[in-house]
Amino acid sequence: MMNPVFKKWCLAFCASALLPTLSACSADSANPQAQVSAEQASSAAALHTMPVGKLFDLSQVRITDGPFAHAMHTNVSYLLAMEPDRLLAPYLREAGLAPKEDSYGNWENSGLDGHIGGHYLSALSLAYASTGDEALLQRLQYMLNELHRAQQATGGYLGGIPNSQAMWAQIKAGEIKADLFSLNDRWVPLYNIDKIFHGLRDAYEIAHQPLAKAMLSSLGEWILDTTAKLTDDQFQQMLYSEHGGLNEVFADMAAIFNDPRYLKLAQQFTHQKIIQPLIAGQDQLTGLHANTQIPKIIGTLRVAELNDDAAWEKAATYFWDTVSQHRSVSIGGNSVREHFHDDKDFTPMVEDIEGPETCNTYNMMKLSKMLFLRTGDARYLDFYERATYNHILSSQHPQHGGLVYFTSMRPGHYRMYSSVHDSMWCCVGSGIENHSKYGELAFTHSNGELWVNLFMPASLHWQETGVTVTQRTAFPDNNAVILTVNTERDDTPFTLNLRQPGWSQGELVISVNGKPIRAVFTNGYWQITRDWNTGDTVTFKLNPTLATEQLPDGQDYYSVIYGPVVMATPVKAFEKETLNFVADDSRMGHIAAGPVCPPEALPIMLGEPEAFLQQLQRPDPTSLSFVASGNVAIANLVDENAVTRLIPFFRLHDARYQVYWPQMPETAFDDYVKSANAKAAELAALKAMTVDVVTPGEQQPEVEHDFRGNQTRAGVNNGMHWRDATGFFEYRLSNKALEAGVLRITYFKGDVGRQFSISLNNELLADVSLPVGEPEMDFYTVDYPLSPAMRKANVLTLRFSAAPDSVAGGIYGIRLLKDPN
Repeated sequence: MMNPVFKKWCLAFCASALLPTLSACSADSANPQAQVSAEQASSAAALHTMPVGKLFDLSQVRITDGPFAHAMHTNVSYLLAMEPDRLLAPYLREAGLAPKEDSYGNWENSGLDGHIGGHYLSALSLAYASTGDEALLQRLQYMLNELHRAQQATGGYLGGIPNSQAMWAQIKAGEIKADLFSLNDRWVPLYNIDKIFHGLRDAYEIAHQPLAKAMLSSLGEWILDTTAKLTDDQFQQMLYSEHGGLNEVFADMAAIFNDPRYLKLAQQFTHQKIIQPLIAGQDQLTGLHANTQIPKIIGTLRVAELNDDAAWEKAATYFWDTVSQHRSVSIGGNSVREHFHDDKDFTPMVEDIEGPETCNTYNMMKLSKMLFLRTGDARYLDFYERATYNHILSSQHPQHGGLVYFTSMRPGHYRMYSSVHDSMWCCVGSGIENHSKYGELAFTHSNGELWVNLFMPASLHWQETGVTVTQRTAFPDNNAVILTVNTERDDTPFTLNLRQPGWSQGELVISVNGKPIRAVFTNGYWQITRDWNTGDTVTFKLNPTLATEQLPDGQDYYSVIYGPVVMATPVKAFEKETLNFVADDSRMGHIAAGPVCPPEALPIMLGEPEAFLQQLQRPDPTSLSFVASGNVAIANLVDENAVTRLIPFFRLHDARYQVYWPQMPETAFDDYVKSANAKAAELAALKAMTVDVVTPGEQQPEVEHDFRGNQTRAGVNNGMHWRDATGFFEYRLSNKALEAGVLRITYFKGDVGRQFSISLNNELLADVSLPVGEPEMDFYTVDYPLSPAMRKANVLTLRFSAAPDSVAGGIYGIRLLKDPN
């Protein structure tokens, strides 16, 4: 440990605590090659030149009307419909106590038991602070009391992970067996326990529950004891498995308890393999599980805030730049099938049905908020606003409150919504938090200044000044904004800062009490400094631009955007089609697995995007929508009377939709339809022949197929996920209809001299020596016919076993096919 150097806490914890700087936190000690130059340090320091104040307590802000208020109150109903005793069951069971009810099913009884319970604490805390609804407080206190009972029974530990005590004993002894999505043969237990850590933190920090602080302290002492004897190498080995944002919550605990042990723990729980390339300005994210990485970076920045670490802050800033500017689509989301694809090829984004995951955007917004508060840079707020309107708000069903996992960007596809008692996905956990905190960044303040950052109907009680500010607007349907000030004392002085959005054309024309004024423009805000009195009003009108935004890789797909709002088009794919939009309780119920839209049913943007925009007409000035009257072609119009409409994506539900328009010259239209149909037919034929399929190295396919292995690893090669082993790995394949006849395996041409066996249900299928034959393509497939006994099995355990001193794999794809005969 270095000599103590006292530093101020940043942001929400400023002025409260002093901590020593620990050498384990510095990039120098973790990687001698990662020295921070004076120029880099100066650049990091320059980020702090535009302060925009600090957050208000959520209890001081109320969202009063409009779509965000509707979403928040719909979410409250969803929260109160959830059954607390079912969420508590895994915690009581693991504590040796009798649950009052059976646990929920779905992900809550298949290995990730208890993860929703942690999110639930956070969501209740946020929703209570945002609404003041006493029913939420009572529910939160009940949860805490029952969890406290479980924690007392264990002596400090609190978790729902099945048979977890034995696993934690192994970890404590340094016996670590980590894979991408498992740790000591449990499904991401660090990720799971991260949720209860965050839930207790939020119950204390946001809902101000003292019991939560005591419980957080006990759980913290337990994790300190469990990891006390682990070496740095063992920590890093453990972090190969998904672990949420534990470094963030441990850094917060360092501030809450004024305890440097937690700052050290936060540093130890920071994944060096991820942050060191970022410090060096290298994007090595392609193929990585996206939402595994984003929370790590949030924690990296939180440690940097407490420790003034310029290198770690640079890593977080570079990560944000890379993901938001080069890896995200117009709605603010990122990833396909949960993973970062090649940032220079967005083809998977518009072809795959599993588009941006809501959890990713939940975490990118947290990172954006932190960077905005730290720097005042408007880019972070612009991203936060865009993501709020278009991914987060759109991810909740406005009637029943169901939540979305994947928001497909494939034109003409659709989304699935959760069922309150049947769907326990990760995006349900983050989702019930998302819709509980819309007011968190609407206003900020510092030293007699108030910033208005977002435009939504809201009221603010600025307690320290005795000032109340009410914002009224019907944006985006109407662009007028009215702020009304009320003061407890006459002539109350403060500076009001009004954001000038980058998407609003021209300067804001501002009036105070009906009279135009000349405000001062500074760092993206219009400043009004005066003595304020009750009844003072400030009015201005936003002027959103209507624009198109191309896919980041330059492909000819365009999204239509009005200000910060993405416009989407309902799509009719088939006559008399009936789709189910609410998920069942199956393991993969969150995937919209129905038929894809045939290319001939899609609206196509013909000609230049600017010409397309010019012919859009707004039929109703009181409601945001447009009608496309030209520059549009649909090869096969399912509904002859249909009108091609564009409405805010957050208002489009229970329907197929198009966010990105294919664009081309009119002369290319016929060839496009012919080519797209041929490709669609080929994929449909493969799907019809497929009995089961696994993508090795991806979380959901491996969990769904009961992955097991020893001395195995996974990675990405040219955008293709793989798995190999010097021991073995296996999956359970389904053959319920007894249709399987062939096993198709995808290999890589560059794997040479590897020898292994493939077996199904302990029966040898093939002995393999790579390469198989003389492959011409980098990635090639080999079909292995199944034996009669294999064909008769409903479940097939597929195992790849390495020969002595060799490697099994890499395996790049597994597809069980019907007998072609």
